[in-house]
Amino acid sequence: MTGNPLWPRYSGPADVEAIEAVPLADRGLPASTYALLVRAATTWPDRTALTVLPEAARWREAEHRTFGELLADVHRYANLLHELGVRRGDAVALLSPNTAELVPATLAAQLAGIAAPLNGGLSRRHLTQLLRRSGARVLVTAGPELSPAVWETAQALADDGTVDTLLVLRPTGATEPAPDLPGAGYLGELSATQDSSTFLGEPPRAEDLAAFFPTGGTTGAPKLAAHTHAAEVADAWMLAANSLLGEDATLFAALPLFHVNALVVTLLAPLFKGQAAVWAGPLGYRDLALYQEFWKIVEHHRISAMSAVPTVYAVLAQCPVDADISSLRFAMVGASPLPAAVRESFQAHTGITLVEGYGLTEATCASARSFPDAPRPGSVGQRLPYQRLKTVRVREDGTWEDLPPGHTGVLAISGPAVFPGYVTGHDERGHVLDGLGKLVGGWLDTGDVARLDPDGFVHLAGRAKDLIIRGGHNIDPALVEDALLAHPAVTAAGAVGRPDAHSGEVPVAYVTLAAGTSVTEAELRDWAREQVPEAAAAPKTVTVLDALPLTDLGKPYKPALRADATRRELAEALAEVPGVLDVEAEVDDGSVVAVVRTTGDDSAVKAVLGRYAIGWRVAGAS
Repeated sequence: MTGNPLWPRYSGPADVEAIEAVPLADRGLPASTYALLVRAATTWPDRTALTVLPEAARWREAEHRTFGELLADVHRYANLLHELGVRRGDAVALLSPNTAELVPATLAAQLAGIAAPLNGGLSRRHLTQLLRRSGARVLVTAGPELSPAVWETAQALADDGTVDTLLVLRPTGATEPAPDLPGAGYLGELSATQDSSTFLGEPPRAEDLAAFFPTGGTTGAPKLAAHTHAAEVADAWMLAANSLLGEDATLFAALPLFHVNALVVTLLAPLFKGQAAVWAGPLGYRDLALYQEFWKIVEHHRISAMSAVPTVYAVLAQCPVDADISSLRFAMVGASPLPAAVRESFQAHTGITLVEGYGLTEATCASARSFPDAPRPGSVGQRLPYQRLKTVRVREDGTWEDLPPGHTGVLAISGPAVFPGYVTGHDERGHVLDGLGKLVGGWLDTGDVARLDPDGFVHLAGRAKDLIIRGGHNIDPALVEDALLAHPAVTAAGAVGRPDAHSGEVPVAYVTLAAGTSVTEAELRDWAREQVPEAAAAPKTVTVLDALPLTDLGKPYKPALRADATRRELAEALAEVPGVLDVEAEVDDGSVVAVVRTTGDDSAVKAVLGRYAIGWRVAGAS
């Protein structure tokens, strides 16, 4: 252990045991995210904390904030919220794509009350449900300059009485006069006269609630996972303790701030060491112009590390490296399985090591990490310090049976980052939290199937639930299935993820029809698009089958549907590639593997397959 208890050596798998020899309580962690920010602003007041790009194409016009300026903004915003009546137990909703004002607004919401970030892609009905569950009456929202669609939704939520107050955010670097917005006010203008030196209300304690994050969960409607200040600070510290990145490191942030990775990995963790973060524009990794400029941005800002989903790296592996990217030490990847082909192509193309991690919203963010200098093929990483992992067999009566190390079962997590429960409502005593069956004796049922090796590395074996992961965003198949089952001609429905070169997966659906009915697949697709509550969940295709595949026990067998969706996608993608004889997709221990038979040179085939986050192999003519 070093002389500073906050920073033990943590550069390899063998360090975890030594770290845990010192109780976490003796590490001297800040009590709250606010205390963490105050520490950073006091230690490095003039060091750049944030660099925010207005959009990818205008990355040279970035806006900057030092740690001192960030704290001043947070004080102003929090004092405005306090003046509006927000207190410790009150939620403040935030509905906006990333912009320079959203970062301090999120921290201010955690200071004055509880931050409740929302996904603007959700339907208005689901947003209303989440707002009512959180009890938020103040909504920090994108204005019409930043996102016309979000602003329209925010106005509707105010008009129907779901929220009382709209605080509007402007685009990063906006210089034109702000449009007049009757019934709303701009956060920057309204907070300009507030005290920037201190917070006038009650500062949060470690055990206080810090945030409510939406999570796809296992039901049709999204749920709100509650985070405490202590859990967010502890999880951020577990990542910041990484000895491979010093104070001079710069992180790249492009995930939306309603995603826990954006908050914990690229906002809170850098505060511990005074590291800079470069935030992409409002579209983040969905901005196609970003990929054309990406390596230049890395060179200009001397990016040290980044975090993204596998499909981002699949695209970057195809982008010519037209800049000096020697500053980029490693790239973190998570949210969905990393195909070996994507890893190999990205690392061969860039020389940058991909470092996998594992986590979920219900465990704050991260629970396992990998090490660039100690690869463990097939693993998503070793458990983080002070977190406990095990695998269990869930019996029919719902009770658990712990499994020995090395045995595959449902992965369970305990420790300081596990959430206290989902927000199911609020009453005169505050918010009502419920584990909803996910918490058993302090252990979190992750819903993932895995095995643990003797060193605590996690080897995922599949998803216990068949969530569709589109660009790192969880989509419950029930959203699509329920919509289709509402059609009078549909007798059964199954939704799965079809491989997609840009989003990793997109939803597609399969149905059976009642005898004597006549409806086209295109009509069913359009029906589903009108019915699903979230645009991202709308199925790209609907395919009619005589019967949906079942297991021997009569249960739906979705791997067969995923295999069919994979075959159809790849057959279309390879249709014009010379030499392709046949495209098939096989189910191997629950996972889908594509098999392409070809003649002659298979380099063109492999180039196409490399764009997908799937398992595949190319075979010669038989």
